[in-house]
Amino acid sequence: MAVIHRTTLSPGKLELLAAWLPAQPWYGPAAGQPELARAGGFRLDDPDGEVGIEFVVVTDGSRDGTAYLTPLTYRGSPLAGAEAGLITTAEHGVLGRRWIYDGVRDPVLVAQLVALIQGGAQAQAQSVSNTADPTVTGRPAAPGALVPLTSAVTGSGPSGTELRIATVDPDGLSSGQLAVVVTRILQATAGADPAEPGVSATWLQPDGQQARGVFATARYVPDRAAPAS
Repeated sequence: MAVIHRTTLSPGKLELLAAWLPAQPWYGPAAGQPELARAGGFRLDDPDGEVGIEFVVVTDGSRDGTAYLTPLTYRGSPLAGAEAGLITTAEHGVLGRRWIYDGVRDPVLVAQLVALIQGGAQAQAQSVSNTADPTVTGRPAAPGALVPLTSAVTGSGPSGTELRIATVDPDGLSSGQLAVVVTRILQATAGADPAEPGVSATWLQPDGQQARGVFATARYVPDRAAPAS
């Protein structure tokens, strides 16, 4: 279960995101310095206990309170081949130097996001140790477990970051492709969760009201069609 250390991170998350966000394709033309505020999110556990996984929501006062979703991973050493996803390094008061990545480019986050979608992982509270967050819900894209074999970012823009994930079943047999779109600009939805596969969760709007919306969508394409009955 996720353990939260009550300590410092330098630079802080809002500071590092304020420096990183304006260069991202979903942020649009910069019109001054972002005015970010924490608005929610959740964590996922790395089964090996090595990588911190956090889905961070911030609102931007310079853009009428637009809510941005940034999946982050925190590592104790650089991730080989993921230079394009490195946001910055930071000093953690307990764990020392951490390499902080845009999580969509980290295979550990991708694997746990797939597990969350498929019902094999439980979201954890963002700021409380060893506490599940039942407000985060996943809707499977296919029956059973899917194990990511490889993943790649195939596009990123205002509609989200697109991932193409090759999967195998728990026995290691090739099963199909999972297309996941991680939302970057969150939109509040009315009523019940959407029927489409993916992840829904909550955040706080600038006026203090809770919003709920889609954090990720998923579409599964099997390797081959099932035989006709």
